[in-house]
Amino acid sequence: MGSIKQNYANNVLTNGKFDATDLDGVIPNTNINDNSIDNVTVFGTAGSGIPSVASDPPSASQGDMWYNTTTNTLKYAGVGVASWASGTAMTTARANSMYGGSQTAAIAGMSFGNTNTEIYNGSTWTEVNDSNTGRSATDCGGSTSSAIGAGGYIPGSGNSALCEYFDGTNWTEVGDLTSAKRDGSGGSGTGTSLIIAGGTVGAPLGSDSGATQSWDGTSWTEVNDLNNVRIGGGLFGTSSSAGLFAGGGPSTPTYRTYAEIWNGTSWTEVADLNSGRAGGHGSGVSTLGLIFGGQEPAPAGGLSAKTEEWNGSTWTETNDLSTARAGSGASNTGGTSTAALTFGGETPSPSTSVEVWSLSPFSAKSITTA
Repeated sequence: MGSIKQNYANNVLTNGKFDATDLDGVIPNTNINDNSIDNVTVFGTAGSGIPSVASDPPSASQGDMWYNTTTNTLKYAGVGVASWASGTAMTTARANSMYGGSQTAAIAGMSFGNTNTEIYNGSTWTEVNDSNTGRSATDCGGSTSSAIGAGGYIPGSGNSALCEYFDGTNWTEVGDLTSAKRDGSGGSGTGTSLIIAGGTVGAPLGSDSGATQSWDGTSWTEVNDLNNVRIGGGLFGTSSSAGLFAGGGPSTPTYRTYAEIWNGTSWTEVADLNSGRAGGHGSGVSTLGLIFGGQEPAPAGGLSAKTEEWNGSTWTETNDLSTARAGSGASNTGGTSTAALTFGGETPSPSTSVEVWSLSPFSAKSITTA
């Protein structure tokens, strides 16, 4: 196997074997028994099958390995780092709007009493047919070809039970909610199978609630309530039988860290968020997701840029939004924890800005010994 060089004291054993912990100098290979080598750090070559390069590659697949001859370091492609980046601006500034979809196919409409609707194809926003009734703070979800906007606040009239369905071209009024409401939490599921929860229930203004309603494509049914009454939380998920609700608060600004998982029948409390907030929204599924933005309580106060990642058991703070915002739209019913979208919101004025959450292809990591 050739000569071995090291900058440590030579420690060749009397039987021809050696311990490389404090190895120094040059030892002939005749003095080395391969099965006795221990505590060796390799310099200058990565060995057969591992390429030697002067700099880390610009792209790699997870698990790829190489030897950097400039830094004398053996490296591998680990899991990439996720972060927010600017996306294409919307055509209409909005906050507390109807929203739904994924990172590359999203819908936004019904904000502050207007009926404007636009859809996103991953690169541009396009205005489509308006909804029938202008309102804000609706419960919502679905996709660009099948979406729901339910309830909300109608200026001059108060809370509403109206529900509209978007089929990819037109909005049609469908079955009303069982009770007028606003400031819910988005939704979990699809345009024909959705759950919504929380909010201020009743007309004209109502009171804070933990009520949960289920949509089957024709009508709404009341099901089991949240364990904690709140408004303005983030509810996300791709199924009406598995969603996650996090954050929120009462009408007074005491914002919550509560998180609850829906299993199709009832809500179960899980680990709390690290930061209480209302008006934040999310992306993902009940076992892996994100909550981002919102309004924070004192002493921090004000709009939040914080992003927290849920791994199925705990929340971890990760990279912030570029712009703090509350009441934004989100990829709540088609997004993931590594491919999310948020758009509009109060920044503090209604905004057209868009941010895209993506995982970098890979992260170069060094191989070291403990």
